[in-house]
Parts: sequence; structure tokens; C-alpha cells
Amino acid sequence: MWTLRLLLTTGLAGAWGTAVCLAAAAQLTSSEQATVDLFEDVHPSVAYITTLTERRNLFTGATTEVPQGTGSGFVWDDTGHVVTNLHVLQGATAAQVVLHDQSTYRAALVGFSRQHDLAVLRIDIPADGLRPVRIGRSDTLRVGQSIFAIGNPFGLSATLTTGIVSALGREIDSVGGGTIEGMIQTDAAINPGNSGGPLLDSSGRLIGVNTAIYSPSGASAGIGFAVPVDTVRRVVPQIIDKGEYTPPTLGIRVSESLNRYVRRRLRIRGVVVVDVDAGGGASRAGLRGTSRMANGQLRLGDIIQAIDGDDISELSDLPTVLDRYEPGDAVSVTILRDGDHREVDIELSEGE
Repeated sequence: MWTLRLLLTTGLAGAWGTAVCLAAAAQLTSSEQATVDLFEDVHPSVAYITTLTERRNLFTGATTEVPQGTGSGFVWDDTGHVVTNLHVLQGATAAQVVLHDQSTYRAALVGFSRQHDLAVLRIDIPADGLRPVRIGRSDTLRVGQSIFAIGNPFGLSATLTTGIVSALGREIDSVGGGTIEGMIQTDAAINPGNSGGPLLDSSGRLIGVNTAIYSPSGASAGIGFAVPVDTVRRVVPQIIDKGEYTPPTLGIRVSESLNRYVRRRLRIRGVVVVDVDAGGGASRAGLRGTSRMANGQLRLGDIIQAIDGDDISELSDLPTVLDRYEPGDAVSVTILRDGDHREVDIELSEGE
């Protein structure tokens, strides 16, 4: 009888504890519930990426794959494309993608853009096993609005951090040595392993790709940066289609050595046109390339010094500025020809 009473008492206590827990769960604020719903809706779209490298046995000569690093990514579409940061994959010989259900897939590298620190992987999986992330916009973001980051910091999968947009329009150096413009700055905790993961708005839509932190120690210091989704929407489809990204072009050919000579010796800023592509926008606008005169001396072509009012001081400025446009856009180009400044309108074409 005593045993029966104990079991009944224990059962009642367990039921009471469950009721208390359910009551506590029911007491979530509307804001808390919205965050819970966002995480549960989006985290199936987030991937855990492990990079591998080959290591050779000095005695046997055999090679084995060993883990090199970890990062995050997200499902882009229902054909198996996964987007991440290029620096997550640097130095690796292979990569594995782990989805939310812990299923693991060998990934193939589709392509990348060094300029934007973006890369695309592909895994072989039926479409019904994928949950593509919902794509938002970044041109309407405002400082102070709530944001959410899901990733795998320090290898801890499915981790959610929250914060606000703390600044817009930041610039950071890319892995390719150029500049990534228009970066989103956030105060959400972004740690090693978060790289490549999604930054989301309060509706759970992708607004950026978590890319970098500002920290002397490498740990989160309250300032993180994300590639804006408007850039991602422009770059990723081209990577999937062609394996790489190139900004639209004016239809000209340039030379790094000639530009270096003009800048250092002649003290002229800008980009010298070496040649003009037949049928391209620059050709239709009447731009002139560099030529050699009868006496053997070079006659410099037009020198591009600004596009829509943005200074073009050196060669590296050209792709950075052109990256803001789409093929088919018309831009006003300031050129220097024979000592005179001119304005010409050029229609941009697709980069090669």
C-alpha cells in the first residue's frame, strides 16, 4: 500500500511539474513567441559546413582527409545550392554540408566571387529534403531595426543570436584584396563559425550573409558585418550560371602597367583606355583607345576619371564602382582627352 501511495504521489508530482512547465511555456510574450517561431521556421534552411584537407602519412605515403575548419551556410534553392563565405572554404580540398536533420552530404564547389567573399556549393539531395531560405531586401533596412543571426559558432550548431542594425553602408576588405561596399553592421554576437550564415529580418527573410567581426581577439566584440542580400541576389545567380561573377563592363580593355606609368610619371589620376571592344558601349559612345603614332610614340587613349560622379582614381576603383550597376544601365562617364574633360553616356554590357 505504501508503494502504491508513493507511485501515485510521484505521478501527481510529475503531472503537476508538467503542468507548471506548460504554463510557463504559455507565458511567453508575443515578442518571445515571434522569435521562437522565426528560429523554428528558418533553422531548417541553415547548414553546418565542415572543410577538409588532405594529410599525407610520411611513412606509408597514404593520404587521408582531416577536418580543417567549420562555418555556416544556407540553402539557396531546391536544386541543392548552398551559399557561404569564400573564406570558409579557403585552403580546403573538400567540404561537407550537414543539414538541420543531421544528414551529411559531400559538397561540390560551383564557384565563387573573391570580390564579395561569397561561394556556392552544391549537394546532391532531392528537392523535398531542402528548405530554401526566403529572400528579403537590404535597400530598405534602417539603423535600429531588429535582426537575427543563425549559425554554428565554435561548431555549436543551430545557434541563434539577436541584435539590431547598428550601421549601414560600411566598407571592409574582401579576401580578393578589393573592397566590399554597402556592408551591414550589426551588434548581434557573430563569432568564428558564424561566417556564411544568414542574417535575417524580423519576418525571417534573408537580408545578409554574416561575414566578419571586428575584434582584436577574434571573439565577438559587438560589431559584425554582413554582405547585403541585394548584392547576394546579384552575385549568386551568376556564380551558379557561370561559376564566377564579373561586374558589368564599359566595353574597354585596360593595362595595369600603363595605368601605373600614367599615375606615377604623368601624375594623372584615372584609368587609361588601351582598346575599345567593337560593338560595345564604349565603342558606340566614341571612346578612343591608346595607339602608336608614326614616330613610335604612344598616344594615350581616353582616361576615365569618374562614373556618375564617383571618382575613378586608379584601376581597382573601376570594378568596385561598376559593381553597383546592372547590364543595360546607362552611366555618365567623365573622360580626359587631350587635356580636355568630356562627359559621355555609356550603356553597360554583361561582363566576360
